[in-house]
Amino acid sequence: MHCPRSLRLSATALAAAALLAGCGTSGRAHHEAADKPAAISAESESPYRGTTVAPGFAKPDLVLTDTTGKPYDLRKQTSGKTTMVFFGYTNCPDVCPTTMGDISTALARQPQAVRDNVQVVFVTTDPERDTPASLGKWLKSFGPNFTGLSGDLTKVKKAALSVGISVEDPKKHHDGTVTSDHGTQVIAFTPGDDKGRVVYTHGTTVDDFAHDLPLLAKNTR
Repeated sequence: MHCPRSLRLSATALAAAALLAGCGTSGRAHHEAADKPAAISAESESPYRGTTVAPGFAKPDLVLTDTTGKPYDLRKQTSGKTTMVFFGYTNCPDVCPTTMGDISTALARQPQAVRDNVQVVFVTTDPERDTPASLGKWLKSFGPNFTGLSGDLTKVKKAALSVGISVEDPKKHHDGTVTSDHGTQVIAFTPGDDKGRVVYTHGTTVDDFAHDLPLLAKNTR
């Protein structure tokens, strides 16, 4: 099953709906989001298999540390590129590695011109354990298009919320494991205007990503 192909949501409505999905088990954000309406606009046709949003999210104003230990300005360093942003953590047992793997496989199917245009940014929600070095090692297997960012969790949470994604503080359990509750959406920003125009929820397939990547690279609306 993949995301709806023909729904166009307002950014506000999608933000409310996005809070419903998460990688962890916390119910607080779920309860808060359930009280918010999610109206669908009159525009219904979309070339994308992901869910399009109008007028689109602004790219988060976020400066963190990349896997080489250098400052990374998300807006400046991805300007003019198709940018796919995901908030997660390397010790995530399922959704995070699966999502990155699916995007990596979809990218491998693309011509070089499309691959050269796409940047995937993985922002950790567990910066205490996901150091730049460990994050870089984890992302290396997915390919050169993947950049990892770590840093102040307060800044990360604010940036995630600006695109409708809930991120909570990591929780340490009695058995010593640590989990990080976070939304599982991928936000795709088109290169022409750097707006977040398409959202991919958990369950999006490799074929869906592969279908949409050339459209994103062309800034199709």
